[in-house]
Amino acid sequence: MKNQSNCSLLKSIAICAIVLFTINMSFAQDKAKQIDQLMSLYAKYGQFNGSVLVAEHGKVIFEKGYGQANMEWDIPNQPDTKFRLGSISKQFTAFLVVKLAEEGKIKLDAPISTYLPEYPKATGDKITVHQLLTHSSGVPNYTSVPNFFKEKSRDPYTPTEFVKTFQDLPLDFTPGEKFKYSNSGYFLLGYIIEKVTGKSYEQFLQETILTPLKMVNTGYDHYDVVLKKRAAGYEKQGKNFVNSPFLDMSIPYAAGSLYSTVEDLYLWDQALYGNQLLTSKSMESLFKSYIPAGKESYGYGWFILETTDGVKDKVKIIEHGGGINGFNTVISRIPADKNLVVLLNNTGGTNLDEMNEAIRAILYKQPYSQAKQSLAFELLDVFSEQGATSGLNTYNKLKNDPAYKLKENEMNQVGYQLLQSGKTKESIEAFKINAEAFPKSGNVYDSLGEAYLKDGNKSLAITNYKKSVELDPTNEAGKKVLSEISK
Repeated sequence: MKNQSNCSLLKSIAICAIVLFTINMSFAQDKAKQIDQLMSLYAKYGQFNGSVLVAEHGKVIFEKGYGQANMEWDIPNQPDTKFRLGSISKQFTAFLVVKLAEEGKIKLDAPISTYLPEYPKATGDKITVHQLLTHSSGVPNYTSVPNFFKEKSRDPYTPTEFVKTFQDLPLDFTPGEKFKYSNSGYFLLGYIIEKVTGKSYEQFLQETILTPLKMVNTGYDHYDVVLKKRAAGYEKQGKNFVNSPFLDMSIPYAAGSLYSTVEDLYLWDQALYGNQLLTSKSMESLFKSYIPAGKESYGYGWFILETTDGVKDKVKIIEHGGGINGFNTVISRIPADKNLVVLLNNTGGTNLDEMNEAIRAILYKQPYSQAKQSLAFELLDVFSEQGATSGLNTYNKLKNDPAYKLKENEMNQVGYQLLQSGKTKESIEAFKINAEAFPKSGNVYDSLGEAYLKDGNKSLAITNYKKSVELDPTNEAGKKVLSEISK
């Protein structure tokens, strides 16, 4: 009797386990279907062209490619398509630095002049490695230097050569004072890694992370290397796409020169839960909130956010985005539930944050918004082909249509396309629409002021530049223009 009772109990447990497994599989399949429907609509509207991977409780529940890896040859994106990562690269650089600190080869509180003795001592003695990691060094961001993309971005540099292009610039603020995103800081971290290890950044990355984790589809991108399944980069002009401008990959370097796949980034995510490569203490140091960064905070190569958006209870989200010519990317992790969203897109800037939030809501069974058509790009065709009056009539007709959505950055892009094509009156109307829709944004008034200035209306240009700097006191370029035209 005792044995029969035990047998019955074991059978009951087994049946319950099978039922729970079946229910969980059903929920996962339902969520995968919702994610596919969501992303298919974004792809249909030309707002996503890339690959997606979603994991729940550490298990992949969805992965798929949308659109084209190569538009000339109609080659589709797949889960193993390789994309340039842009600033997602920074988390790998930060990991390498923490690894060297764990080994006693770098001190995070040491001044960078300790490792870069040729760096100007006036600033190098004040900036610590920790401040580079947390974007609190004050080193000016080289991609924000005027004419950078026009004058420097196409030329190859060694790390030593390129550091010299920004090392003598005055600091933006006293080191440690505040957060200000700086690619220059992460470039310097890569250079420090090379100086300390005696190896190239690429070699040390390969040996320390990529080979141990079997991330065979991840690496430092070189334009001259024939790389199988590499996506081409495109950028959107209205509803159309063009090839993205060339960028020599020696320049993003440790701040943004890696490529990967959604599948390899899943391997990376999973490794961050263990101690295969770092001790628990070192791993924890990556994800601490060291400094406020807008609504988020910054750790070492990661933004950290606590939110209730798209979830029932507040969760800690660790994530980072990337943007580089022809590509934008997001990796978003919720460690408490081992949930992961990876979005890699090869048509330049698009709103991946919006998609990420919707996928997160699906995972937590919360309401979410579906994709909508771009009102801005609909208006671009009308303004371009039929003029200002028709453009305004179309806007008034569609602005309350639930199938469309107006986004500030897209409307700003439309305004500049019109302005650059000589349609100044139309561009003014486009920028006015943006100012009406987003009255608290300093940028929309800056753009409108620029259009009025090109049209020869100095009075309205001054009015809008004043409004811009009032709303955004950090708009130094706007202040400069305002000072010049107010004389």
